[in-house]
Amino acid sequence: MRFYVTIFLTGWILSSSYYGRAEDWPHWRGMQGTGVVDEESGFNRGAWPPGKPAWKVRVGLSGSSPIVAQGRLFSLGWSDEQDTLFCLDAVTGQMLWKQSYPCPLYGRRSYGDKELYSGPSSCPTYDPLTGFVYTLSTDGDLHCWNAAQAGKRVWGFNLYDRFGVAQRPLVGSRQLRDYGYTSSPLVEGNSLIVEVGDDEGNLMAFSKHDGTHQWSSQSKQPAGHSGGMVRLQVDEIPCVAVLTIRNLLVARLDPGQEGKTLAEFPWITDFANNIATPVVQGNSLVITSAYNQYSICRVDVTRQGAKEIWRAPYAADVCSPVLHQGRLYFIRQGMHCLDFATGQRIWSGGKFGLTASLLATADDRLIVWADRGQLVLLASVAESPDKYRELSSQKVPMESDVWPHLVLSHGRLYCKDWDGSLVCFEL
Repeated sequence: MRFYVTIFLTGWILSSSYYGRAEDWPHWRGMQGTGVVDEESGFNRGAWPPGKPAWKVRVGLSGSSPIVAQGRLFSLGWSDEQDTLFCLDAVTGQMLWKQSYPCPLYGRRSYGDKELYSGPSSCPTYDPLTGFVYTLSTDGDLHCWNAAQAGKRVWGFNLYDRFGVAQRPLVGSRQLRDYGYTSSPLVEGNSLIVEVGDDEGNLMAFSKHDGTHQWSSQSKQPAGHSGGMVRLQVDEIPCVAVLTIRNLLVARLDPGQEGKTLAEFPWITDFANNIATPVVQGNSLVITSAYNQYSICRVDVTRQGAKEIWRAPYAADVCSPVLHQGRLYFIRQGMHCLDFATGQRIWSGGKFGLTASLLATADDRLIVWADRGQLVLLASVAESPDKYRELSSQKVPMESDVWPHLVLSHGRLYCKDWDGSLVCFEL
């Protein structure tokens, strides 16, 4: 018995060293919500290019990205006039369970660009303390599902029905756009924070256990079109930041002050396309949009408000930037690398379009998922300080644009397109 235990422990230690530290991807942009993972890319082990997928499934139309938690993958998709939450075995792709509810292809207030999106856009959120999965449809259906009970519905309601949320107004100088609900819910303590975008509050918190309304934010701005909120600390005050339709909002989360505005920074785009999720470093935030803004901007936040530190003439449309070792990486017509402290460009390169996501790995590599199935591994500044350098590139045959965010969890890459094709690569 001692012999077998020794073999098992030795194998576990070697495996841990071989693959690096593995982690779940339980909500929008990974464990820390930053697009940075504590896992290696596998390049030094010869894992690139990944080759044939380990498995492939279809999960319905959506721009929603999958999440991975406790050996399961959760993905939201649309077909036959309903949304479906799929729960798959993260290793094999085998269907474990699914739950559906009636939902239109577009939100009831939607307007414009329907050739570019359809179905749910919001990413599911998993809470490890309760085992609940939270989803938000494009039409405002907020649901809580019990993953331990085959997805049994715990609670839910529709945001439009409950709060009478109006259509987003025209801002900027071009046509009105409303893509329905796009922002992923955020679990914070016993609360589920949602960007509702109502005249009662841009942000609202509900009990993660039963959906009871807890607070509404002081800001009454309509919602932006971003993928989700981010946490930050400002002078030891816990806060949450989100791009609304008109500004960067930093709201307090400390007891007795929940939802109160700590700072705002104006940020209006044509088409209300504040899409990329803000980047956080300490009390600094980096925001970016194309269109009439066409810039990337660092803002420092204190109790006294928000102050612009630098602004550079580069931008991302849908690609949320990644901050890794003092460098900002983002994609718009190629990959760009800027210095976080100064905003100075370090290098640019590559041939990526507007449809792209990326993540940074523990061995200082960047993985890009772009266009209609372009999977690329890049060297970061740590390995290539002066120029853009591709380490590996592979074309993955997909049927549509790859709007959903790339996921890396437990040595597996999960890549999805708008049409609902989901593939898994073993690294």
